[in-house]
Amino acid sequence: MLPKFIYVALLGQHCTVSASRLAGSWLENRRLTSRQTAVNNQTTTPQCFSVAPEVTAPKENVWAPISSSDTAAVIEWLVQRPELKLTVPTVNGINGTWQNSVILVEAMMPNKTDVLPYLDGSAPAPERYAHVLLSNRASETPTYEDILVGPLPLDNATAKYFPLEFPFTRKTEGKVRNLDADGPVVQEKWLHPIGRSIEDIAMDLWGAREDGTVKRWYGVSRKPSGMFDTGSIMSAGLYMKSDVTGREPSKWKLEGWYYNGVFYETTEAFRAAYFSPGFEKVGREPDAQWAWTERQGDPFPGDDTPAPMAVAAGPPRHKVDVERQYVEWMDFSFYLGFTRDTGLAFYDVKYKGERILYELGLQEALAHYAGSDPWSSHIAYLDSYYGFGSNTYELVKGYDCPQYATYLNASYYAHEQTHTHTDSICLFEFDADGPIQRHTTNGWVTVSKNVEFIVRAVATVGNYDYTFSYTFALDGSVAVDVRASGYISGAFEAKNDGFGYRIHNGLNGAMHDHVLNFKADLDVLGTANSVQLVKNKPISRTYPWSDGEVVNTMELERTYISNEDQGRFNWEPNGQGQVVVVNKDQKNQWGEYRGWRVLPSTPGSHLSIINSTVMRNTAHFAEYDVSISRAKDSEPRATHPYGNQDTRNPPTDFAKFFDGESLDQEDIVLWVNLGMHHVPHSGDLPNTVMTEARAGMKFVPSNYFDGDQSIRSRSQVRINYDKGKVSSLTKAGRDPICESALMAYAGDSVINKYPYDPTNVFYEMDGLH
Repeated sequence: MLPKFIYVALLGQHCTVSASRLAGSWLENRRLTSRQTAVNNQTTTPQCFSVAPEVTAPKENVWAPISSSDTAAVIEWLVQRPELKLTVPTVNGINGTWQNSVILVEAMMPNKTDVLPYLDGSAPAPERYAHVLLSNRASETPTYEDILVGPLPLDNATAKYFPLEFPFTRKTEGKVRNLDADGPVVQEKWLHPIGRSIEDIAMDLWGAREDGTVKRWYGVSRKPSGMFDTGSIMSAGLYMKSDVTGREPSKWKLEGWYYNGVFYETTEAFRAAYFSPGFEKVGREPDAQWAWTERQGDPFPGDDTPAPMAVAAGPPRHKVDVERQYVEWMDFSFYLGFTRDTGLAFYDVKYKGERILYELGLQEALAHYAGSDPWSSHIAYLDSYYGFGSNTYELVKGYDCPQYATYLNASYYAHEQTHTHTDSICLFEFDADGPIQRHTTNGWVTVSKNVEFIVRAVATVGNYDYTFSYTFALDGSVAVDVRASGYISGAFEAKNDGFGYRIHNGLNGAMHDHVLNFKADLDVLGTANSVQLVKNKPISRTYPWSDGEVVNTMELERTYISNEDQGRFNWEPNGQGQVVVVNKDQKNQWGEYRGWRVLPSTPGSHLSIINSTVMRNTAHFAEYDVSISRAKDSEPRATHPYGNQDTRNPPTDFAKFFDGESLDQEDIVLWVNLGMHHVPHSGDLPNTVMTEARAGMKFVPSNYFDGDQSIRSRSQVRINYDKGKVSSLTKAGRDPICESALMAYAGDSVINKYPYDPTNVFYEMDGLH
């Protein structure tokens, strides 16, 4: 059996290549999921499934996917262009490595400057175009190529295609080099023969076998011993360096082996050292039950009793226009968007009819590792390369989301086939883990439930599952929460002591940073906005009343970010700073600028590594917690999904967005990083839990309203009491709370100790006045 090569890193850039990266389009729902409807029509209890009431969106969803018929028409029309030399996909969707093909057909997101006149006025909807990604492999210099095709629907008299380059900082007619073109050839004509050359060594060390895709450094991993996805924690500690320049396998060169801290320039040198006396073999045990994710170990006491479960007390209170992917809940409304590369996004988010966010969604997710070996030290994933949308799979009801949630399908296009991930997006209300407001006095207590509306999806990108939750709250705030779980990408223990904990036999928990970049295009009462920085500043000051004594205290320091040169920064230490997007032309009745505060709900996260030698110019988005730029149609996204193909000169270099333009009362965009500095410990086996692997941020109204909006909620109770007895009970709504429990509210009980009389109890709220 041959050595199995898996998990490959390219020196200077990430180049682990998925065997088949499926292109994506979107949600093909024409009504709520057929599976959900079918279940509803059977014997499922009402608490398990519910159908949201329908609503009609005020406008068409200009961010929605193009239809299946338009997709088919685009492909048919392109194949007929002889200059493109496109090959019709085979039945199984796989072409040869020297053929040109269509990878992706999806809707091109319209320019904001074209959309706003349609949303806010009587202008027609923007013309629609298809964004098409071509894989040009029929040449010595293969490329990926972005083009636009349209307008849609296609008409032979007006149809055209042209390079897509205006959204990118590098103008090369929409092309970026394709380092993946020879994946199958690499396996058959390069890896297999090399694997055979050290078959005896590999079998002696691990009993391993072969697999993989590459560019320069190859890492060897043990074969998983069972059904569980343990490959990423089974590094065997052997790495191969090679030169695969060009597309002719006969010219590729093996440049050496690295094992246990020693680099051998040839296979012969490695073989001679291996069979010499005293050679140190650093083997490792195979995976076993410790690496399996099914339940194991002694159960918790009392765990035989079913756990609590969320159920719906009534019909859904949100409404959905499935055709237009439009949602309403309480005073919120928004449109959903979805792409292959970045998954779920939100557009035209309004509260009480006023737009607060034009766009909110993921841009990129970077996982950057460190280590002493050539694999750990050079691995850095840009996960949009693999696709968050194409890897958004079906949710597990009752675990990922409540069973009563509304579930939507997600679809993606790949090689003339549309694949649908059933029930992969959920929408539901949830009673959060504490009230949104409460107060107790010596005569009454009021409490309001913190009922939230959540939209959730889970993307499984390689070894990690990312759970994305977007939460809309009664006070008007919007939150983004990301949680990660899955198998870590572990390193071999040898010589990696300084880069992580030893967490199992032969296994080092390779340290790494997760940085997830989000675009938040806030529009506060229009597009003319500014960014105010409000800081709790310590001061020493004398006052007219202080008799000359210096008082150590603090005051508010208010400044503004005037231009893009000042627009990149980290959150203030100790949480002492506020970042508030305001409209200087709009004040509330007390003279304060109306705005929305942006704040981290977990510590901010930017990349620990400075000037990454692996990612180079593709990782500039990860350098700060917050970056603020002028909104431009030509800067719609922080990265390009194929930026890892040319890290020195990627199609989108985020740093070039910042060229000193004014940010004073302009249309601005915030690019906010969430993430975790992950140093895996033994508790990350078998899978990372989401307790630590979590990051979030919130958008909260700041002087925007005249008061707290949650006070309008009917999920509120007031209890009046006197001397341990409830005198009256007022429930603002119909929450199914046991009233006898509320009527038992008493307050403090006090018993005199002298003279002691336990039967003489009186009630007192002596701390309240």
